[in-house]
Amino acid sequence: MTLSLLSLLSRDLSALWLLLKTRTDEIMHYDVSPLRAADIQDQLQKRFAYLSGGRGQDGSPVITFPDYPAFGDVPDKEFQNVMTYLTSIPSLQDAGIGFILVIDRRQDKWTSVKASILRIAASFPANLQLVLVLRPTGFFQRTLSDLAFRFNRDDFKMKVPVIMLSSVPELHSYIDKSQLTEDLGGTLDYCHSRWLCRRTAIESFALLVKQTAQVLQAFGTELAETELPNDVQSTSSVLRAHTEKKDRAKEDMRLALDEGRSVLESIREPLGRGPEQSPNQDQLDSQSTVQRLLAQLSETEAAFDEFWAKHQRKLEQCLQLRHFEQDFREVKAALDVLAQKIATFTDVGNSLAHVEHLLKDLASFEEKSSAVTQRARTLALEGERLIELKHYAVDSIRPKCHELHQLCDQFAADVGRRRGLLGRALDLHGLLEASMKWCDEGIYLLASQPVDKCQAQDGAEAALQEVEKFLETRAENKIQELSKIYQDYEPILTRDLLEHVQKVFRKQESVEEMFHRRQASLKKLAAKQTRPVQPVAPRPEAPAKSPCPSPGIRRGSEIHSSEGSVLRRGPYRRARSEVSEGRQGRGRSTGDEESLAVLRRHVMNELLDTERVYVEELLCILEGYAAEMDNPLMTHLISTGLQNKKDVLFGNMEEIYHFHNRIFLRELENYIDCPELVGRCFLERMEQFQVYEKYCQNKPRSESLWRQCSDCPFFQECQKKLDHKLSLDSYLLKPVQRITKYQLLLKEMLKYSKSCEGAEDLQEALSSILGILKAVNDSMHLIAITGYEGNLSDLGKLLMQGSFSVWTDHKKGHAKVKDLARFKPMQRHLFLHEKAVLFCKKREENGEGYEKAPSYSFKQSLNMTAVGITENVKGDAKKFEIWYNAREEVYIVQAPTPEIKAAWVSEIRKVLTSQLQACREASQHRALEQSHSLPLPAPAGTSPSKGNTKDVRKLEERKTDPLNLEGYVGPAPLPRPPEKDRGWSKTSNPPEAPEDNDGWSSAEEPVNSSDAEEEGRAGLRKLVPGKYTVTGLDEKGGPDALVLRSGDEVELVQEGDEGLWFVRNVSSGGEGWLPARNLSALLGQRGAPGCLSSPESSAGSALLSASSSCSESCAAALADLQG
Repeated sequence: MTLSLLSLLSRDLSALWLLLKTRTDEIMHYDVSPLRAADIQDQLQKRFAYLSGGRGQDGSPVITFPDYPAFGDVPDKEFQNVMTYLTSIPSLQDAGIGFILVIDRRQDKWTSVKASILRIAASFPANLQLVLVLRPTGFFQRTLSDLAFRFNRDDFKMKVPVIMLSSVPELHSYIDKSQLTEDLGGTLDYCHSRWLCRRTAIESFALLVKQTAQVLQAFGTELAETELPNDVQSTSSVLRAHTEKKDRAKEDMRLALDEGRSVLESIREPLGRGPEQSPNQDQLDSQSTVQRLLAQLSETEAAFDEFWAKHQRKLEQCLQLRHFEQDFREVKAALDVLAQKIATFTDVGNSLAHVEHLLKDLASFEEKSSAVTQRARTLALEGERLIELKHYAVDSIRPKCHELHQLCDQFAADVGRRRGLLGRALDLHGLLEASMKWCDEGIYLLASQPVDKCQAQDGAEAALQEVEKFLETRAENKIQELSKIYQDYEPILTRDLLEHVQKVFRKQESVEEMFHRRQASLKKLAAKQTRPVQPVAPRPEAPAKSPCPSPGIRRGSEIHSSEGSVLRRGPYRRARSEVSEGRQGRGRSTGDEESLAVLRRHVMNELLDTERVYVEELLCILEGYAAEMDNPLMTHLISTGLQNKKDVLFGNMEEIYHFHNRIFLRELENYIDCPELVGRCFLERMEQFQVYEKYCQNKPRSESLWRQCSDCPFFQECQKKLDHKLSLDSYLLKPVQRITKYQLLLKEMLKYSKSCEGAEDLQEALSSILGILKAVNDSMHLIAITGYEGNLSDLGKLLMQGSFSVWTDHKKGHAKVKDLARFKPMQRHLFLHEKAVLFCKKREENGEGYEKAPSYSFKQSLNMTAVGITENVKGDAKKFEIWYNAREEVYIVQAPTPEIKAAWVSEIRKVLTSQLQACREASQHRALEQSHSLPLPAPAGTSPSKGNTKDVRKLEERKTDPLNLEGYVGPAPLPRPPEKDRGWSKTSNPPEAPEDNDGWSSAEEPVNSSDAEEEGRAGLRKLVPGKYTVTGLDEKGGPDALVLRSGDEVELVQEGDEGLWFVRNVSSGGEGWLPARNLSALLGQRGAPGCLSSPESSAGSALLSASSSCSESCAAALADLQG
């Protein structure tokens, strides 16, 4: 069909093309003289010869040579051109008869007459019929001409006769007066200039017609030879180019027709002046010529229009076909994508809420897919319309229409089948959840029946009625037969779902068994007779392991009495009250454990339900807002300030969504049957929760952008489409709210799981989540610091941050006089890092929401390698000192509360302690490198490094309780000058030592209160490696022991086991192991005869101080979390 239509169209075009070619050939074969009036216009204007239009008696054209004195001066070339042009004007028929020449020489001389006749006879290009000469009218010249003509007749031998006329009347006897101009006594109206203009116009029109015909023929050839393109763009380009050329050709034809009509009107104009004016033959010939050209041009235009209409229809149908094919490819690709997506929808859900969520997803997917299916059906209708219009490509269009209908029907069937499966899954999960709810309510019921009341017959009967009434409800809530479930729901029973069905069925049977046992027990109690003996409680179903309350009971009581619970929901309160009431008077923990399991399940359901809602809300925002910002149809609604700002507005929300949707939610669902182990899920994915830190850091920028563009029509349109009651900014807070929600749920789960296997994981997960919240909070403050020229990441981990009142007490000379006494404190925000402490000034908070976040101007930075602290300042329990470079700079810091001060002091102490330990290890490493082979003491069975390991362990134990500062004496003070009753001291003392006992830096050794008391009782002094001077004699040494004499310089190299130190006597060169107690006694006992002083203590102190001081940074995060 298509080929036949196409071939028929091609035949029609070929026939029309031949017709057009014939018409144009007729015009092109029109003989246009090579010599035109416009070319010899100057020569014709001389008027030495003209064609007046007169005719002889036999119709011979008359050429008149008027009296022209300068005739002999006309060049031969000009004469020849004029003769050739004049003889070419009459028709071939008239020119075949021969021309009549009228030579007017009445005012001339005979000699010129003779010359003129001879010149004409020699160069006249056409046939001559008669030559009429009006000879000179003067007597002398007339006589001379008569004589000369008689004697020179032979000189004028011509093929035609030459007649000498003496007067004009004689001329009239040869040519009628009506065919002669007025200067020859005739009545013929002739104007030479008008004739010349008319001839120029006629010839110009004839040439224009011929050129137009040539253009049409060339264009027609191009159209006939054009091949149909294979794509939309090329077809559109060809159609557009051909249309432009057609318009130009039509315009040329219109101009040519207008010009022809104008020429014809100019020819007819003299004829309309009066009836006495009759056209001469030349006028009639010109009029006929112009009319013939106009007719041919009109016929050519009509043929061209018909040919173009066919050609245009062919191109337009080709363009329609190419559009249809292109749209078909796009729609088919989209339908294939939909088919692939619907094929991936195989999940039947693992809970009722999950199935409902899947149904919503399916409905959303179907709604979004409706645009594609609607487009496919519309395209199929368009193809059918083309078929009805007899398109030449019917055979190509019809199969594509059938395929589109088939794909749409198949997709609709797949969606319907998928909806049916999910509907059955919804029914099954509804049945399973109803059974689970029935089981839970049964457990509540059993747990709420007080055992003591059941001892009485009335109480037993009431409890029995409750049990029997509850058992009556099982018909509509329980699973009757597993085989029927397998048969009815076979298409959706996956392996996991089958296991879940079996698990619910087993739980249902277990609960029924519990009820039957309780029912039997209650029947016995209700039926037994009253006896005169003390009633005894029925034997418990499971014997108690211990007469004392079980851990579960104690935890239950704690749950009942605890206040400030995070989740204040009705089911939780009711469950706790019922469990608490049922717990009274019972001596076993089975009921408590069942109740706690129910509570854990409630918390787990809360966690899963809110997680699914959270994931759905994130997806809704990403698709309803973020994706729409890239939609070209919505571009016009986006304001200029919002363009290309999607990453700023939404941050990394897409990354958060993928983490929760693809990973975290699915893993949470694996713990639905063991909620007490859900802490492991959090711990395994704790690193991925760092994405929230990036989101929160971007939140101020997002909030600021929202404030600027919240009235943008784009947001209003999206909110309208989503049918949201709240604006976008409320949903942008969801990730912040969600990360804080986890710690509340984990706390609640931990309350009900303290005796379970996963309690430690829950506690660790809770601590990790709180750590993430603190890190997020700290990072929000860090990014607000301005004016710091370095890289904050180089300062190490941010430990604490907070606001304090700060006084300065610098002692640097006159340059710092203004800082010597600042009575009014400065308000500073401190950031404690691992390597530095930053002092910043908190700026005023402006704006709303996240725009109210403060900013901090950097003021001062203290390197922790040169920092020391004084933990207690007299007169205020909230103050402590941070001093720098041996108290050259002293900052008195006042915390808002003593607890915050204690936290900061503890954290700074940790940093300084870790620096001190690192310095010790470096010093010991250097000492070991200096000692080549150290002899071991006899009792030593281990290496000296083990003793060092113990010290490290002690220091680590001290660092584990950073907030326990009660009774803390502080580290040892800086060495003082030797006192009267103290015989041992270090020889180097810094001049700026504080007077109290609470100041220390990493150059000194921190000692907690218990260590100080033990050393005070034993009279021992802590020894550190270094060089000392002996001021007394060691009298306790054995014969083989190392002898120390007064004045000897010794070096304590390494501490070993059993309280021994390896000592090298630098003065004598001896070395050996000595008891630390002897050395400590020399150093610490009153009245000891000698002392050890270290000339390198000052240098050592400076070295340790330079390597272990600490930087302060942030404390507000902890305060924010606690608040």
